[in-house]
Amino acid sequence: MSKILIVEDNEMNYMVLSRQLQRRSFEICIGTDGQEGLNLAVSANPDLILLDLSLHKIDGWEVARRLKADPQTRSIPIIALTAHAMVGDREKALAAGCDDYDTKPVDITRLIDKMNALLGSS
Repeated sequence: MSKILIVEDNEMNYMVLSRQLQRRSFEICIGTDGQEGLNLAVSANPDLILLDLSLHKIDGWEVARRLKADPQTRSIPIIALTAHAMVGDREKALAAGCDDYDTKPVDITRLIDKMNALLGSS
């Protein structure tokens, strides 16, 4: 079972997403701001991180940069999630260190496909 860290500050979003992923046998942990996400990336040792880009305290782009700069967390795949998809956001997220990018509302089938590709499963 893969452990997924969801870093999302909107309770409705993380509740819906965590339920959908738990039904598909993923283990879930949730960080509700950028700092908590950074802390959990170290303490929970997730297999993959779903990272909202519009976070309080530390935004998702900075969280991604810090995770990829830290030898302890740099190998954890990150999928950036955003509700405000603007031209250039995908490139900006990838440049910050995210491994993939997806938009909200989340299409769970598309997201699971991206997660499985990064986790090396089918």
